[in-house]
Amino acid sequence: MLTKTALEVLKSRYFLKNEAGEIIEDFERLSYRVARAVSEVDRIFNSNKVNKTFDSFYDLIYNLKFLPNTPTLMNAGTKKGQLAACFVLPIEDSLKSIFNTLKYTALIHQSGGGTGFSFSKLRPKGDIVSSTHGVSSGPVSFMKIFDMATSIIKQGGKRRGANMGILRVDHPDILEFIACKDSPEAFKNFNISVGLTKDFLNALRDGRDIHLINPRTKTVEKTISSKEILENIVHYAWKTGDPGIINLDIINATNPTPALGDIEATNPCGEQPLLPYESCTLGSINLTKFIKNNTIDYDSLEKVIFEAVHFLDNVVELNKYPIKAIERMSKRNRKIGLGVMGFADLLILLNIPYESKTALNLAKDLMKFITEKAILKSRELAKKRGAFPEFPKSIYAKRGEPERRNATVTTIAPTGTISIIAGVSSGIEPVFSFALKRNIMDREFEEVHPIYEKFLKEGKKIDKKVFVTAYEISPLWHLKIQEAFQKYTENAVSKTINLPESTSEDEVKEIFLTAIDMGLKGVTVYRDKSRPKQTLNFCNINPEKEC
Repeated sequence: MLTKTALEVLKSRYFLKNEAGEIIEDFERLSYRVARAVSEVDRIFNSNKVNKTFDSFYDLIYNLKFLPNTPTLMNAGTKKGQLAACFVLPIEDSLKSIFNTLKYTALIHQSGGGTGFSFSKLRPKGDIVSSTHGVSSGPVSFMKIFDMATSIIKQGGKRRGANMGILRVDHPDILEFIACKDSPEAFKNFNISVGLTKDFLNALRDGRDIHLINPRTKTVEKTISSKEILENIVHYAWKTGDPGIINLDIINATNPTPALGDIEATNPCGEQPLLPYESCTLGSINLTKFIKNNTIDYDSLEKVIFEAVHFLDNVVELNKYPIKAIERMSKRNRKIGLGVMGFADLLILLNIPYESKTALNLAKDLMKFITEKAILKSRELAKKRGAFPEFPKSIYAKRGEPERRNATVTTIAPTGTISIIAGVSSGIEPVFSFALKRNIMDREFEEVHPIYEKFLKEGKKIDKKVFVTAYEISPLWHLKIQEAFQKYTENAVSKTINLPESTSEDEVKEIFLTAIDMGLKGVTVYRDKSRPKQTLNFCNINPEKEC
């Protein structure tokens, strides 16, 4: 059931160990531990069906139909008990705020979570600091402190911490920020994204300059060509894979609780926009488990959606939050993010090319179905357990919709290690390579894609239109698939546009402009060999010979 790589990952990261460092559980025991801990939450709501809930949760995990995010698999049923993957923390323009947030970041990373920040409120480099009569060193210098702290603290003792750093496009230090990962050694623990605004995009379309605003004084610090900013974003994204772009106005247009403030940042991979001090628990459905008679078994899928939403809402209740402020905000909105993994594998098994209208229609139909059913379950939970406390101030209440338990229900995550455990393609990404070398926790694994291997062993035809890899798919089709899923996803979509090494800067520019025109919440590109060390690499083994 589990692949060799999956077992190695589970042994190194997920299975509990005793004080001597010896593994004391297997996947069956892990599934039992997690399902038992999360199902016990039902007792809080006077349920007499805890054992039935346990059975359904155990089935979800053990049979790889659905897996929650890594901290839940690692920590459910343990003393640590921190189960959320995604956090956003505020950074105000004071040393007290910066170092309080640094302390909270350390606690989150220690417990297995990832953090996102907007550095946009920090005064620019060279600005006056009245308390010391000195000058500010600017946002990028403070990012270095967060990066160094993350290097020192290993998440949960099992994985490195991860951060997202965001700076608004109209901040005076934007060009320094865009170039901050130019060195391969710089900001290894950060993904960075430029926060685009409607004003910037209008200026870009009109060929105008934009004003860079000092966040302390709210005055114009300088004026710069919008085109120059875009060219810098393109150059460094082409060269290093960073920055990505995040469209702040589009994200806030779907902010479910605007009365609580604007969303300024996301989690490390960009799929979960959150308010300051919010956290979110994610989980993903393994789409390959829902094929029946060469089509989607929507009846079985519906059942798993209902169970997964129930599971994730229980996690919000069970979670031991790192600090009280995060617990308060997280329980005010009770955001969850149900997504998918194995989409590319699903297409292969249904004999559908990734670059096809059929794939686009399937993506829309699937995500529409998942979100609609997840909302339905959230409304059912609200009747039994109460709506999320901020519901009366939410966009749903203003639209006259029924109460729901969770402010958001769906997210498309990258599903890094949980897709390895499930033995399927990650998130909605195409297959990277049918033979690859994967770097995990400083270990290298050689592997052949399970479906490809099965087809070869059974002598089935390998259709080159269906068995395509990430680099063989045009950037436009990467974006089209992202757009199809985004249309019916309440939060956002993690998607990397993988590009061959030969890709030009002009081609990267076209990708960004197309993503903007499509109204995507964000986009990231990665050109092969942009970094000296990357997680996935092509493998020299010949699958046909090896199999």
